[in-house]
Amino acid sequence: MTFDYLTVVVLLGTSLLGGVAGVVGTFAVLRRRALVGDVLAHAALPGLCLAFLVLGTVQFAGLLVGALLSGLAGLALITLVCHATRTKEDAALGIVLSTFFGVGIVLLSIVQQQASGGQAGLKSYIFGQAGLMGRRDVYLIGTVAFVGLCAMTLFYKELKLLSFDPGFARAQGWPTLRLDLGLMAVLALVIIIGLPAVGVVLMAAMLILPGATARFWTDRLGRMLPLAGIVGAGSAAGATLLSAGMLTAWLGFDLFAFGDTTANLPTGPLIVLCGTAVLLVSVLFSPRRGVIAAMGRTARSRWRTGLENLLSTLYELGERQPDECPEVPLQAVLDRRRWRPWHARTLLWWASWRGLIERSDHAARLTQQGAQHAARIVRARRLWEAFLIHGVNIAPDHVHRDADAIEHLLPAELVERLEAELPKS
Repeated sequence: MTFDYLTVVVLLGTSLLGGVAGVVGTFAVLRRRALVGDVLAHAALPGLCLAFLVLGTVQFAGLLVGALLSGLAGLALITLVCHATRTKEDAALGIVLSTFFGVGIVLLSIVQQQASGGQAGLKSYIFGQAGLMGRRDVYLIGTVAFVGLCAMTLFYKELKLLSFDPGFARAQGWPTLRLDLGLMAVLALVIIIGLPAVGVVLMAAMLILPGATARFWTDRLGRMLPLAGIVGAGSAAGATLLSAGMLTAWLGFDLFAFGDTTANLPTGPLIVLCGTAVLLVSVLFSPRRGVIAAMGRTARSRWRTGLENLLSTLYELGERQPDECPEVPLQAVLDRRRWRPWHARTLLWWASWRGLIERSDHAARLTQQGAQHAARIVRARRLWEAFLIHGVNIAPDHVHRDADAIEHLLPAELVERLEAELPKS
């Protein structure tokens, strides 16, 4: 695969756009203003059409000014509707989004009917057409990206507090309204310059996906912002290369071609799809918040709880017998715990493999190690039961179920504290 000048220009432009959209969109996600980006993108369409009708020609800067003014008018209308009526914010967002987008479609049809409007190319602003990006567009995107990133850096501390605790920021006398308006202004600029590449329909996804993806990998905002920028820029760059034929060059054939028709995949939708793919990978494989990691933690917790229940049951059933570690019939364990046979067999095998029990066909015996482990579990539960009875005044016949569930979670420090304090109460 060879890179021509146009491919390099588009690659640079989309990467810059994806990076700044990821960083700015992260604050929008944290502020729960992600859908505001969607409203801005859809509300920009009437401004594009009106700018073309006024100017009579396609001037990139003029169209973007019209889109920006229209988007800001949409935000102002949302604020007016929320404050002047009892309409909730989500309803106001939906009303303004659909109304402005409907007006934009009507104006777009009027533009297309004019002699000079048939080839205006305004339809590319709906779904995006990154292939038409030129060097001036890249300069403009780079300028907005530089301004946006500088603003995020200069006001990082303020935006961080505004995102996580706006009430405390207001109590400290910070200008939260101006900070919020400034964030929305930067967000509007990013959305407007992204319309030619991604379009009004998909621009919101370009803002939301990087921040949502980065949130799966870190709890620190200082790491989340650059990671979101990398995800946004990487998704945009990967989509641009795929659209330019990189996958075809690697495979030696066009995977998306049907018959004799060569596929010409649009860059804008591919950016969103690449970002979605990265998000899905994060949802599945993130070590802390991923689905697979959560399933593993849940499974380990359930089996650990089951193992401890087995040991404590064997201990309690055998503690009144004269032997130190007597044999306990397995049927008695099943009657006490009401486990399914396969679950009980698995727990018995696991406990035997770990050297906590010795088992035969119909009975099991705690080893010394298992007895010590079981004694700690039973001690923790009984101390907690005593605390619930004497410290919280709960009836004795109501404490066993709660104590049976909490015994697996009590830290050693709390158990020692309970043991020290209960005799005094």
